[in-house]
Amino acid sequence: MIANRSHYSEEHPIHQQHCTLELPDKPEEACGVFGIYAPEKEVAKLTYFGLYALQHRGQESAGIATFDQDQIYCHKDMGLVSQVFKETTLCELPGQIAVGHTRYSTTGSSHKVNAQPAVIKTRLGHLALAHNGNLVNTIDLRKELEKRGCDFVTTTDSEMIAVAIAQEVDGGKDWQQAAISAFKMCSGAYSLVIGTPQGLMGVRDPNGIRPLVIGTLNKGTIRYVLASETCALDIIGAEYLRDVEPGEMVWITQEGLSSFHWAQKPARKLCIFEMIYFARPDSIMHDETLYTYRVRLGHQLAKESYVDADLVMGVPDSGIPAAIGYSQVSGVAYGEGLIKNRYVGRTFIEPTQQMRESGIKMKLNPLKDVLQGKRIIIVDDSIVRGTTSRKIVKALRDAGAKEVHMKISSPPVTHPCFYGIDTDSQDQLIAATKSTEEIAQQIGVDTLTYLSWEGMLKATGEDPNSFCSACFTGDYPVTIPDQVKRSKLILETAKG
Repeated sequence: MIANRSHYSEEHPIHQQHCTLELPDKPEEACGVFGIYAPEKEVAKLTYFGLYALQHRGQESAGIATFDQDQIYCHKDMGLVSQVFKETTLCELPGQIAVGHTRYSTTGSSHKVNAQPAVIKTRLGHLALAHNGNLVNTIDLRKELEKRGCDFVTTTDSEMIAVAIAQEVDGGKDWQQAAISAFKMCSGAYSLVIGTPQGLMGVRDPNGIRPLVIGTLNKGTIRYVLASETCALDIIGAEYLRDVEPGEMVWITQEGLSSFHWAQKPARKLCIFEMIYFARPDSIMHDETLYTYRVRLGHQLAKESYVDADLVMGVPDSGIPAAIGYSQVSGVAYGEGLIKNRYVGRTFIEPTQQMRESGIKMKLNPLKDVLQGKRIIIVDDSIVRGTTSRKIVKALRDAGAKEVHMKISSPPVTHPCFYGIDTDSQDQLIAATKSTEEIAQQIGVDTLTYLSWEGMLKATGEDPNSFCSACFTGDYPVTIPDQVKRSKLILETAKG
């Protein structure tokens, strides 16, 4: 039995015809996932707060499924976590196990039917699956499942994984056996949290491209939490235990946590952009906060590209740690030159022509008295299309900056991602079609410098081969089928 408590209206603002100022000039993360096994706790409420901490990973839809013995309850809708869930809604999601998801669409368009968790009925009861990542073999996988008589209600690769598990369960396997059989049919990036009436599952693909961590709630009997990032553990008072390893499945029940290493040759390839930009700076990777890593990127950037200036500043918020690091090594004073409107999100109102011309000021407003007559170094984490960078530079010059030197704490983004980040086709990536000098001219800076690929990896302090940096190099760790490759690698196709 499933009690689906979701609500929906065609008048929901996400579905209205709207006009945004421009396409975002950053890669968009795919999803945040969260799961908890804690019979003594209000699992739906804890999941809500976990998703709240992971809101940066997806702002299109949110959902929570809970298991109360053999019954499942699910609520999901379009919008932010705080819009989708109210206190009364959470009270209607009882249970001992919960799975949560906040989504940005990559495979599957932005509609409520594609919101997660994906819920599927099996002979052993329902399963609820939350997925961060992107499969690259969706075409072949769907054909195989359709050949087996499987039906689909969404256009997401996440539903395909859930259906594949259900199909194996209905064939006679238990949850763990069925899941492992299904994972071996999947190629690409997937960090999964899967709820069942019997227990909670956490899984990473053999390359561990997307993160997934395990936390503990230690009062009384130890209970376990799964999340995309450690910041989601912190908010509910859970302690970080460890990462789920590449090619590992953890199974959490009343008896505790057990582990299965199901992939024959796991090879860690964590997305380097998680460390540069996507994950929150207070999340922990490699035993330190990402804030610390991003400061080191700034150190390396200063060593590689010093320029004499009066002030170094970051583009709020993601460029600030690297700007501080740049200041520490270069000796150029750090200061704030742009103030961010913390409450701005997507706007569904057509701005006036004058507002469109003022460009960036809805989100970032320059401090004229700080910038007037100064030689400015501005640090950002990346440039994708260049549209926002151009508007920021214009705002700085309009505020009186005498020189503007832009430093980027990552290499040029020249290739699209196929593993769960919504990047443009290659011809829309400014660094794939223009030289650094041409980009500098287009965005209006005096100089533009990117961090070297070697410097970016050196700053991790880890084995440089343990990261996926395909967006900078085109070296994809998981083979991309030609049909999928052609959809985004336009320049390579043209060369061929």
